[in-house]
Amino acid sequence: MSLYDDAVRVLKEYEGPDGRQEELRGVYLDHLAAHPEGMYKPCTAGHVTGSALVVDPVGGRVLLTLHKKLGMWLQMGGHCEPGDTTLAGAAMREAVEESGIGSGLTLVAGGPVRLDRHPIPAPCNWHLDVQYAVLAPAGVEAEISDESLDLRWFPYAEVAAVADTSVVRLLEATRARLGA
Repeated sequence: MSLYDDAVRVLKEYEGPDGRQEELRGVYLDHLAAHPEGMYKPCTAGHVTGSALVVDPVGGRVLLTLHKKLGMWLQMGGHCEPGDTTLAGAAMREAVEESGIGSGLTLVAGGPVRLDRHPIPAPCNWHLDVQYAVLAPAGVEAEISDESLDLRWFPYAEVAAVADTSVVRLLEATRARLGA
């Protein structure tokens, strides 16, 4: 199965918790039907990305990266690469690369937590982000990568003060999935 096939399967199985998420699921599937190359960065109509919110539920905290190009606190994530075979694998790869946590990360079961479509600068138009959640071992230390200006653990209650609404919604959806 190709990454494209996996993405279509994941999106068909995704059950959005509300009408907006269901609408986005349709947008993503329509995009992939019209753009078979839409999994990768060169697709100027937009492309699917994979991201993962790294959470330490025992410590009640979330790991965010200060994105080098955007200057915003975000979850780990980025572009799919030719070696990726699944969307979940791409999100996990990004989580490992950007967090510096080499072992112990566990993907939260149940598939993507949410979808987020956001505009990006030319020559591309859109990131169609498929957002997962990843559990970190309690008390684990993270190590900043070259892709970040900073990397920091934030208590759940502080996320809304530093991150945009997309990250806040991802945290809310993750906590609901975890029952935390």
